[in-house]
Amino acid sequence: MYVQYGDKIEFFVVYIREAHPTDGRRSPSNDKAGIKLTQPKSFDERTKIASQMCSKLELSLPTLIDHLDDQVGRDYSAMPDRLYLVGKDGRVAFQGERGPRGFKPAELEKAIRAELEIE
Repeated sequence: MYVQYGDKIEFFVVYIREAHPTDGRRSPSNDKAGIKLTQPKSFDERTKIASQMCSKLELSLPTLIDHLDDQVGRDYSAMPDRLYLVGKDGRVAFQGERGPRGFKPAELEKAIRAELEIE
């Protein structure tokens, strides 16, 4: 979608708090994959982890980083992940369900097409 609609819509990944830090709610799948991160204690730490995530996942989307107060994560109820489309007028044009089960890119694409009035 980023490639297909990126000239018409701005796409961002917003990096929020760690969902499964080793000093919090651990994930057996993260342990198996060797992903062992503590919850960042500073914005610099969060930035470093976000950068590593983007590199490891080979993300080409611009990434924004939520502050340690997690205001964006709370405002958008984004934990652990969620898709949003915000219209030019600032209204939420699409709010996906919480991930991972609610992470449905096809639904976001449908909303994008409607917003852009593409059949």
